[in-house]
Amino acid sequence: MSEALPLRRWTRSEYDRLVEYGVFSTGERVELLDGLLVVREPQGGRHAMAVRMVEEALRGVFRAGWDVRSQLPIALDPDSEPEPDVSVVPGSFRDYPTGHPTSPVLVVEIADTSLALDRGEKAGLYAHAGIQEYWIVDLVSARLEVHRDPTPGASAGGRYATVRVLPRTATIAPLAAPHAIVAVADLVP
Repeated sequence: MSEALPLRRWTRSEYDRLVEYGVFSTGERVELLDGLLVVREPQGGRHAMAVRMVEEALRGVFRAGWDVRSQLPIALDPDSEPEPDVSVVPGSFRDYPTGHPTSPVLVVEIADTSLALDRGEKAGLYAHAGIQEYWIVDLVSARLEVHRDPTPGASAGGRYATVRVLPRTATIAPLAAPHAIVAVADLVP
């Protein structure tokens, strides 16, 4: 096909209604990214283990006053409701009874086959939304990418001005918990 196919973009409120009406099958993994419904990759054992490692490490850093969420939606803007592998939001899960958090202080994606999407479209969405810190646990190269200093752009066109790549032997202090030290080896299997 030489011509681009026409796309139907969805708003977050339309997407939420689709979920509410049961349009998606139980266990069907989709998320809304810049108005498009994107099928999420299936999780292998290594991916699932990395999610749990990141959760455990961040729960040790972010205690009272923070909610470390695993694979739950965040409301970025009217057209995006991603479900990052792990996010850290202010408050408690009880603070969000009727809507999803809008201001995570840290978002983490675990990447093996999704590395291009996580570095591209998702990084653009998170930067556009002003998320100060975005980590990619790169399972392919066994390292952590730390994205900081978001520069919002049009739609999902934001970018991060600072990107550091850390080996498993390094440590990192999250911006929202600058006195805490996290070993990259505790995040990357």
